Amino acid sequence: MQEEDKKANSKSGSSKWYLGSAAALLLLKGKSLLALLKFGKFGGALISMATTIGFYALLYPWGFAVGFVLLLFVHELGHVWAAKRKGLPVSAPLFIPFLGALITMKRYPLDAQTEAYVAMGGPLLGTVGAMAVYAGAYATDSPLLYALAYVGFFLNLLNLLPIHPLDGGRISTAVTRWLWLVGLVGGIVVIVYLKSLLFFLIWALFAYDLYKKYVKRNKGEVKVLSSLQKPLVNVQHLYEQGYPLPGPEHTRRLSFNTYSDLEGQQYVTVYMESLDVEQTLLLPQQCLVQDVRLNGVEHIPTPDAYQLKLLCEIDYLPFENDKYYEVPTSSRWKFGIGYLGLALFLMAMMYVVHQHIGDVRL
Repeated sequence: MQEEDKKANSKSGSSKWYLGSAAALLLLKGKSLLALLKFGKFGGALISMATTIGFYALLYPWGFAVGFVLLLFVHELGHVWAAKRKGLPVSAPLFIPFLGALITMKRYPLDAQTEAYVAMGGPLLGTVGAMAVYAGAYATDSPLLYALAYVGFFLNLLNLLPIHPLDGGRISTAVTRWLWLVGLVGGIVVIVYLKSLLFFLIWALFAYDLYKKYVKRNKGEVKVLSSLQKPLVNVQHLYEQGYPLPGPEHTRRLSFNTYSDLEGQQYVTVYMESLDVEQTLLLPQQCLVQDVRLNGVEHIPTPDAYQLKLLCEIDYLPFENDKYYEVPTSSRWKFGIGYLGLALFLMAMMYVVHQHIGDVRL
């Protein structure tokens, strides 16, 4: 009995040592990856990571909580690495308890091939991370590490489902969009199996997006953007001269011009001649601007200056670039083989882990 306890303690100690070593290696040897992120932004990622670990630790052992979040972190670093290779600026990873983690791109890819490349980075590096955990589990015979390896393989496999905004849905754009139909049908099976409300919401949003794109097809539908970037205008000199300023409910059409920079980001510059105002606003996507209106003015008197906040509305038609989905045949084959091969490998590794310890339980 004492011998069994010693073995159990030895395995537990080995698994904890392995997790600690993995974390230390990630911090010490992963500097080249972490250097991709500015420290200030990375500090926020660390805070959200620690918070997420705390929430998971309420339901699972600490070792599993730490290991699981580290696996998420490695997965997101894969996206960061791929995006940086393509010259796309991205945010640091943000961790949300019980939802996962994400990064946001500050500039969208200009073609489906780039989108798929960035999407592929997450599952690829995530699989490498899960394999490292599996190697540790095999070496120490640790149930904890086996459980983490299994969850890591499953996490990356789930992300390969051809459903937007999962990685598989983005990779599908460079293989064939018919895979979205597979995701639409297969997603129902996954919902029944997982009994997950979150996954149902992801699938429902994906289904609605497909409906809008390929069934409803309102390509001529004008969208309205109530600008979140409300220009602040200093009118102290006009206020001191008694110049009549527009009231809170003042509305009028504004002159404008629009342009795009070399990175494909579109802007609109609006003019209000009566106040000698010229302001440039960022647009959320490539579009055809139809009209710009002033739809209210907020007066902001301060000790230093009298300012006006202009509430602008922009009518626009989204520009759908059909060339976005034009991918060379050779690239389609490469992405397709890599996508299918990675999915099969992950399923095989889940089977291997299952054979080692049966049903994975914590």
